[in-house]
Amino acid sequence: MNEHATLRIFIVAGEESGDQLGFKLMQALRAKAPGVHFSGVGGKAMTQEGLSSLFAIDDIAVMGFLPVFARLPLLLKRIAQTAEAVVAQKPDVLVIIDSPDFTHRVARIVRKADPTIPIINYVSPTVWAWRPGRAKKMRAYVDHLLALLPFEPRAHEELGGPLCTYVGHPLIERYADLRPNDAECMEREKPRLLILPGSRRSEVSRLLPVFREAIALLVNRIGPVEAMLPAVDRLADDITRQTRDWPIPVKILRGEAEKWRAFRTARAALAASGTVTLELALAQIPMVTAYKVNPVEAVIARRVVRLPSVILPNIILGENVVPEFLQENCTPQKISEALIPLMLGYVARAVQLTAFDQVEDLMRLSGDASPSEKAAEIVLSYAKQAQ
Repeated sequence: MNEHATLRIFIVAGEESGDQLGFKLMQALRAKAPGVHFSGVGGKAMTQEGLSSLFAIDDIAVMGFLPVFARLPLLLKRIAQTAEAVVAQKPDVLVIIDSPDFTHRVARIVRKADPTIPIINYVSPTVWAWRPGRAKKMRAYVDHLLALLPFEPRAHEELGGPLCTYVGHPLIERYADLRPNDAECMEREKPRLLILPGSRRSEVSRLLPVFREAIALLVNRIGPVEAMLPAVDRLADDITRQTRDWPIPVKILRGEAEKWRAFRTARAALAASGTVTLELALAQIPMVTAYKVNPVEAVIARRVVRLPSVILPNIILGENVVPEFLQENCTPQKISEALIPLMLGYVARAVQLTAFDQVEDLMRLSGDASPSEKAAEIVLSYAKQAQ
């Protein structure tokens, strides 16, 4: 290895959450290897960190069976374009971040074209939830998997997947944002409800009408509630319009600062299933979760998903502590009945709070390194070996 050679790292992120992981990874890599050169695909955060993206990630940031099918020609074009760029540049390491429908196709093409390029996958596909056969197949094109959840290394070992290391979830770096100070703890005694209908337009359009009726029933039972709804910028105006006729005023929050302030002062939450449930657990906010997809996707999901829960805190704990209402169970009546004890301070609230302490213990990292730093150490070890 030439100690003075510039490390060249190609990073591919397919959506906003991957862009945030990529941005932090780039920062950690630059701190450990100041001369590192980045190329690849990323969003706003990675671009601000110095990446010149091959194209806008909006081209490939799609989820669900039907949306992916509708955009398939463009996705195939971008997959080929990305893989071609990797092979042409021959980086010291290729890092693919989440979005497996896109990034894994890129990785397979690259591995076939140039087996000498090390490939690291940051964020495990949900092989522990559905399509477990993917784990073993990944060994052919992934050299090392960086896991965000503590149970994933064991899952991959049992399924015959690639070498896997738990590097920690980025949320454990954000305790200062999530945890209330003494004054904010007092505010949690108020009937303050955090509403989180998702960050995709399809999620919001399906869940907001149900949430509206659930909150109407809740208010009828326990009295006035202060509602707070953090909204991503691209949906904020639309959500404002959709909540104007709600039975109580809804405070639409914009920006990260307002969102985290709401997390530190909310008494309970009504949330769409997703990563936000882990944010709520680490923020010690009892929650009720719900989700709906179109009927076709629901039929497919029921045939392939093999978990008793889709809620991350429940999966980490191995116990269904957080109530979830999916598809036909996603009704205003069921949701409001589950919210009442959380708002009033009954036993169900204490049970969730105790369980969330266990989630934090299970996710804690040993040593002082952050998740991004642990991930960077592994990436650099492969990049230096390749020189």
